[in-house]
Amino acid sequence: MEIRGEVIIGQRAFKARGGDVYAIAAASGERLEPAFGGATNDDVEQACGLAEQAFDAYRQLPDEQRASFLDAIAAQIVDLGTALTERAHLETGLPLARLDGERMRTVGQLKLFASIVRDGRWHGAVIDSAQPQRTPLPRPDLRLRRIGLGPVAVFGASNFPLAFSVAGGDTASALAAGCPVVVKAHPSHLGTSELVARAIAKAALDTGMPEGVFSMVLGDGVAIGEALVRHRAIQAVGFTGSRQGGLALQRIAQSRREPVPVYAEMSSVNPVVVLPAALGARGESIAREYVDSLTLGAGQFCTKPGLVFALEGPALDAFCATAAEALSAKAATTMLSPNIHAAYCRGVERLSARDGVTKLAASKPASGANEAVAVLLRTDAQRFLADEALEDEVFGPSSLVVACRDFDELQLVLCRLAGQLTATVQLDDDDHALARRLLPTLERKAGRVLFNGFPTGVEVSYAMVHGGPFPSTSDSRTTSVGAAAIDRYLRPVCYQAVPDPLLPEALQSDNPRGIWRLVDGQLTREQSA
Repeated sequence: MEIRGEVIIGQRAFKARGGDVYAIAAASGERLEPAFGGATNDDVEQACGLAEQAFDAYRQLPDEQRASFLDAIAAQIVDLGTALTERAHLETGLPLARLDGERMRTVGQLKLFASIVRDGRWHGAVIDSAQPQRTPLPRPDLRLRRIGLGPVAVFGASNFPLAFSVAGGDTASALAAGCPVVVKAHPSHLGTSELVARAIAKAALDTGMPEGVFSMVLGDGVAIGEALVRHRAIQAVGFTGSRQGGLALQRIAQSRREPVPVYAEMSSVNPVVVLPAALGARGESIAREYVDSLTLGAGQFCTKPGLVFALEGPALDAFCATAAEALSAKAATTMLSPNIHAAYCRGVERLSARDGVTKLAASKPASGANEAVAVLLRTDAQRFLADEALEDEVFGPSSLVVACRDFDELQLVLCRLAGQLTATVQLDDDDHALARRLLPTLERKAGRVLFNGFPTGVEVSYAMVHGGPFPSTSDSRTTSVGAAAIDRYLRPVCYQAVPDPLLPEALQSDNPRGIWRLVDGQLTREQSA
C-alpha cells in the first residue's frame, strides 16, 4: 500500500493544505519522503462533524456488525504485511522483531474487543421489575444499560507506533463502545499511521460502517490537537504521553463550555522493592533481570523500572556491582526520535547532577545518531525524601537505586511516592511478613502490583490494569489496556416504564440476545417478567 502523505477523513483520503510535515528516520535523523499535508481547522471540523453524524447510527448497529468491523480492522492490519513493520522500523528505530510482536498485539487487542462486543456483558444490563403493589409507594419498571459517550479523540503514542496508536487500545475500545474515533497521528511515525488509517477506512467500507466512524488528522506542533479537543462534537479524549502533554489536554477539555473527560496515561517511574531475603539469596540474578528490563526497547516503556528500593548493606552493594557490570556490557540503542533522545540526555544530566547522586555505570558509548547510553545511578533514602526531583521520570534507559537504612525508612519512602502504573516486589518466602506490611501501601500507589517479575510487558487480558493514581494517569479509576478499557467510553442510561417494544434489545423482556443481565438482583440469561 502506497504512502501518499494524506489525511483520512471518513472515506476521503487527500493531501491537506496546512503545510508540509515530514517523518524522520530515527536512526539517522534524515527527512523521509513523502511530505505529509498538515491538517487545517477546516479538516478537523469536517472529521468531527462526520463523527457526530455517525454516532447514533454506529452505536445502534447490531453488536455482531460492530464486532465484525473490529475483526475486519485486524485482518487488514495483518494484510499490510512487512510494509507496515518496515516503515515503522524506519520511523522509530524499533527492531523488526519487536514491531512484528507489536503488530500481533494490536491485532489481538482488536479481536479481544470484538469478543467483548459479542459477549454483550459490556451493556451492563440491569432490570428492576415493577412493583405496583408496593407500599407506601409503588416501584416503576426500571432498566439500565450503558451507551457510548460520543465521538472520541485519540492521540497516537510515540513509543508504540501500533499498539497505542492509530488502531491501538484507545481506538479499539472506543469503537467497541460504539464511539466514532478521530485520531491525531503522532509526528514520529506518520507513514505508519497512514498505512493503518487506510486499513481502518477500508474495513469500515467493507463492513458497511457509517462514513464518519473513523478519521485521522495530522499536524506539526500542538494546534491541531488543541482544535480537536476543543471541538464540541468530541466527548472524550484518549492520550498516552508526557505529563506536560496530558495535563495540557486536560486543561483544554475542562475549559470547554461542555467539559469532557481526558483519559491520559502519563508519567511513571515504576518502583521495584527488593526485600532482604531475596536480595541476599538471589540478588545477582535479580540485578541482571532488572538491567534487561531497564534497557528493553531503549528504556522507552511507560513501565520501565526507574527506581529500585532496598536495604543498605553488603547484599545491596553486590546487587549494584552486578547491575553495573551487566549494564556496562549493553550497547547503546536508537531512540524513537531526535527530540526524545535530546530530552533523555537532558534528563540524565539533570538527575546525575543532584546532590547525593552517584553514577554507578553506563552502557557502551553511542556509535550513531540518537543512540541512548543507559545509565545506572545510586542515592540514599534521606536524599530521595529531601529532593522531589529524584522522583521525576526520565524517559529512556536510566534508573536510580535508593538505599534505605531500615524497613521503616523503606516504608516511609514508598508512602511518599506519587502514583504509579506499577509497583514490583522481589521476595522469597522469608520476606512474606514484610511484604504483607507493604502491600496496602503499594495498592494505594499503583494500578498493578506484581511479585517476582519486572513490569515491562503488559498483557492484554480481562484482568489487566494499565493505569494508576496521578500522575501516572489523569483518572485512577480506569485502565488503557485490557477488557476494562471499554468502560472509559461508556455511560449508564436508565429507562423508566418504557414500553417493551421501544427498549433496546439488551433490555427487552424476552432477552433476544441471550446476554447475562442482573434481573431483580439475580444474574441470569433468562427472560424477565
